Amino acid sequence: MKILKSHITRNILILGMFSLIFSISCSRSNDDSNSNNTLSSLTINVDIIGASTSNPNGDGTGAFKITAKANNATSYSMRIGADVFSSKDGIFNYTANISGTNSYTVYVTAYNGDKSISSSTTVTVYKLPAQLWSDEFNTDGVPNPNNWGYDTGNNNGWGNNELEYYTNRQENAYVSNGTLKIVLKKEAYQGFNYTSARLLSKGKFSFKYGKVDIRAKLPAGGGTWPALWMLGDNISTVNWPACGEIDIMEHVGNQLNKIFGTLHHPGHSGANGDGATVNIPNVTSEFHLYSLDWGPSQIKFYVDNQLFYTFANNSNLPFNQNFFFIMNIAMGGNFGGAVDPNFTSSTMEIDYIRVYQ
Repeated sequence: MKILKSHITRNILILGMFSLIFSISCSRSNDDSNSNNTLSSLTINVDIIGASTSNPNGDGTGAFKITAKANNATSYSMRIGADVFSSKDGIFNYTANISGTNSYTVYVTAYNGDKSISSSTTVTVYKLPAQLWSDEFNTDGVPNPNNWGYDTGNNNGWGNNELEYYTNRQENAYVSNGTLKIVLKKEAYQGFNYTSARLLSKGKFSFKYGKVDIRAKLPAGGGTWPALWMLGDNISTVNWPACGEIDIMEHVGNQLNKIFGTLHHPGHSGANGDGATVNIPNVTSEFHLYSLDWGPSQIKFYVDNQLFYTFANNSNLPFNQNFFFIMNIAMGGNFGGAVDPNFTSSTMEIDYIRVYQ
């Protein structure tokens, strides 16, 4: 009987040890299962709407998308400044409300129950200022008379020995298929051999400071001299160059694809203007965006959103008052140069002109 008890006792002990091992094994299995719910590896991906090589900070809407992902997360929150948002899938859409190019710190937190993990990133986006004025040239016929008037005649070559006679005829300026066409023609008219148009917003629209975008395709041919430019409202009282002149874009057919951005003011008239040039391919066969960013301390010139000249403005210069627009094609003269004898006609097309402030 003692031997039997001993065997029974030993079996009980073995069974107890087995139960203990099994219990420990089960406990570890449960712990491993809990570890699979641990939050980890929070990533934040940023998609800036409209971003490209030429527009790395977006298309001007100021919009971007945040996609957050963490292991075992059941919900997410995002904070930008005082704005806080929540999401189940970690996807957030946000639009900046401050104009210009600005950087924002984005804070993201992932949650699982009472546990959380956080991270942050910085997003730099561009938002266009509010649009102040525009002409989209969407109504066929004559240019909108509420926006544009005309300079006509030759006026002794407009100070540049130009060869064209500016008219207000629809043959030289008209809107069709969503663009304004300014047409330079070789034709005998009023004692001159070329006709064109010179449109201006004087007395109809002018502004002080802001951003200008003009999308245009330029005319071709030796002697052509298209320009998208501005003059100070006070030209009638102080004359030129005291009124100031801002040439957003000038091009001459004899220097194909070379874009000029220039400012004229006292001491800097004619060929002595302040400015720079940039070479852009296909200016006469493709549309390009010609832009000006004008403020009290700087005036910046761009083509296709690429900065090519910055001018230091100050209160002693005439660039701190209202300016109006001029759009024209000249022929020949001091800047346009020699005229191609085979020239017959060429057109500048303007898709839109927009002013933001």
